[in-house]
Amino acid sequence: MGKPTGFIEFLREVASEVAPGDRIRNWDEFHLPMPEERLRTQAARCMDCGTPFCHTGTLISGMASGCPINNLIPEWNDLVYRGLWKEALDRLHKTNNFPEFTGRVCPAPCEGSCVLGITNPPVTIKNLEYSIAEKGWEEGWITSQAPAKRTGKKVAIVGSGPAGLAAAAQLNTAGHWVTVFERADRPGGLLMYGIPNMKLDKEQVVLRRLSLLEQEGVKFICNTEVGKDIAAEVLLNEFDAVLLCMGATKPRDLPIEGRELKGIHFAMDFLTGNTKALLDRHKNGSFISAQGKDVVIIGGGDTGTDCVATSIRHGCRSLVQLEIMPKPPNERAPNNPWPEWPKVYKMDYGQEEAAALFGADPRVYTTTATKFEGDGLGNVKAVHTVEVDWRRNDKGQFVPNPIAGTEKVLPAQLVLLAMGFLGPEQPLLDALGIERDARSNVKADHGNFATSIPGVFAAGDCRRGQSLVVWAINEGRGAARECDRYLMGSTDLP
Repeated sequence: MGKPTGFIEFLREVASEVAPGDRIRNWDEFHLPMPEERLRTQAARCMDCGTPFCHTGTLISGMASGCPINNLIPEWNDLVYRGLWKEALDRLHKTNNFPEFTGRVCPAPCEGSCVLGITNPPVTIKNLEYSIAEKGWEEGWITSQAPAKRTGKKVAIVGSGPAGLAAAAQLNTAGHWVTVFERADRPGGLLMYGIPNMKLDKEQVVLRRLSLLEQEGVKFICNTEVGKDIAAEVLLNEFDAVLLCMGATKPRDLPIEGRELKGIHFAMDFLTGNTKALLDRHKNGSFISAQGKDVVIIGGGDTGTDCVATSIRHGCRSLVQLEIMPKPPNERAPNNPWPEWPKVYKMDYGQEEAAALFGADPRVYTTTATKFEGDGLGNVKAVHTVEVDWRRNDKGQFVPNPIAGTEKVLPAQLVLLAMGFLGPEQPLLDALGIERDARSNVKADHGNFATSIPGVFAAGDCRRGQSLVVWAINEGRGAARECDRYLMGSTDLP
């Protein structure tokens, strides 16, 4: 590496952010750029560790360890340290079609497996990735790269989330004509409507990349749900191959007493409506508002955090986030060693904002809802909760057990269910007659991504279940490679 002793000389420094109390006044991205000299200093902390784990992309204990798309992290860290930004961008693009997305929304499993992180704070890999990508856009290095010639083959992609976009980019590079079908009014899937604007700007970041893909020849057809607005058979008959990337959008419900009351919504309906209203400048339609309400969010994870931050910007009166799992430790537990993903306590951006506004982290751990109480007019007015104790049952499984005497009643005029997803919606899969696995996902092996129907492939959350954006990009690229091999007999795609 360019600075062999950099990890000894320099401390970890993360990019500055707009203060929580200030950023909740708008929907703008709140990360502030870091000066180039300080970025180069942070890149110098990357060790000549010999066996880097940051780009391994393996699963350990069910969690990602290292970068799932195998970003060449030590290489572009070294290039940034040397001031060779364009070369760093070239290395980054070899494995990642959309570093401006992952640099913003990825939880950075690479940093969790950084060798320096064994004894010191890890390298700021995520911020460096973000900075390389933005430097590329600012300098005009990221431009339309339409293929020199076309194969004449046509590929239909169902879904324009990160898996679908990654597959579209790769297949277009191979020279195929790619058409992406999206049921929403705008392309982008999860990137457009599942992640709030302050975390990933739609007009400045997402649309910038979508416009480039269109310039390169990718065609987007929106407001079109395959299996409803267009028959599934049309895709099979009119395209040489089909790739399913429609995500895992069936939300997990909470069927307890009072579930039918008004004011109880799935988190994604809340987030999607809010972003659509922002993009439409509030001219069309309506959205679920938290203004002036006591909000209870059931479920943790990124979606729960996004609900926290969105509710605060609406102007909620109070906010509680219920988490059924125990509070993580402040440091790695003995059964969570490096290079596993560190399961430690931290406050994400939404919790930081809630703490600044209300004085404390809004999360309440080892607690679950037992009943929704109505106001007599069909509206929710309270959530009944109880603390739980996790113990093994007679089958050896850890299950939550209610603790008598810990019952509470929380005021709530808005309840948001953010408990994850159960898999892809089934009507299109039924129409195609696609074979599914035991979890209702599309059955297709990782590596070949082929479904039970010849010429039909699957990638992303609809195949693997709810996961990270970076895993979706991994799968989209892999499925594109196998789709190209199916169409041409061989492939040069990575």
